[in-house]
Amino acid sequence: MSLTIGQKAPDFKLPDPDKKLHSLADYKGKNVVLFFFPGAWSGVCTKEMCTVQENFNSYASMNAVPIGISVDSIFALGKFKEDQKLGDLTLISDVKKETIAAYDIVGNNFSVGYDGVARRATFVIDKEGILRYAEVLPAFGDFPNFEAIQNAVKSLN
Repeated sequence: MSLTIGQKAPDFKLPDPDKKLHSLADYKGKNVVLFFFPGAWSGVCTKEMCTVQENFNSYASMNAVPIGISVDSIFALGKFKEDQKLGDLTLISDVKKETIAAYDIVGNNFSVGYDGVARRATFVIDKEGILRYAEVLPAFGDFPNFEAIQNAVKSLN
């Protein structure tokens, strides 16, 4: 099922590397930007998450919380966060692949024998949990349109 702009965004309950559970409902009253990425340490994913971290304060100034989500384990995400110095960025694990299914972004053929990962996708969700922007990229190597994402967040304030 494809998501539609204007509908309630699917909630989730996913852990971060510190084993704290995060749900979309936890962020009610804030805009949320979900950055789904296929896998930690791959070239484009690393560049994407580092770019999100570099722009963290910009999102915060717009009352938005950026969150990175992949199917990597919490242990892998913790090491990735440490290695890439992603200090402010929340990374959460969808190891059971339920959230990528709910957002209809399950991707296959990421790498040899590596199926069922998140397609690279970004969703902007407003303070009430309504989906306001979606970018689902056709190829794993495509890079998000950060200008469009930030403009979507700005339009919510």
